Order: sequence, then structure tokens, then C-alpha cells
Amino acid sequence: MPHPRKPLVADEAPKSAALTGYDKEHIAIYLGLLDAEADGLIGMEASVTVLRLDPIREPTSAPRAWETHLSRTKWIAETGYRQLIRPLH
Repeated sequence: MPHPRKPLVADEAPKSAALTGYDKEHIAIYLGLLDAEADGLIGMEASVTVLRLDPIREPTSAPRAWETHLSRTKWIAETGYRQLIRPLH
């Protein structure tokens, strides 16, 4: 039986009003979530393909990770990106 792939993200995305080191390290994942949503992938499909979480084996943490990371992604796309362009002092 193949070894399960290691999840690419924590169980929950950060909740900070500022971009975190975690956010910066996971920008590619966040972009993947935007692409997945644009392609119509949601929930279970995106959890597996983008986050590498198995919603069957992890029925509680996979949906939570998907929801919190997608929410964080949208925050970054709408507001948080400004901190990448002009860091807060």
C-alpha cells in the first residue's frame, strides 16, 4: 500500500490581521487554492489535490484546513497582499 503524502499545511490557517511567516511560506498553496476554486474544485477534491489532506482519513481536520486556508487565501487576495507590497512598520 502506498505511503500517504505528508500534508502541506497546518490543521488551521493563521488568524492574524497581519501576514505571518506561515503565510509567506505557503503563498504557492494559497495560489493553488484560488486556482482550484476557479476550476470548480471544492472541499474534498481540493483538500486532496492542493492541501494533500485525505478527507476520508481525516474527516474533521481536512474540511477545517480547507475552510480556514481558503478563507485566509481570500483575505490575502483582497487585503493582505498590500502587506507584501508595502510592509507595515
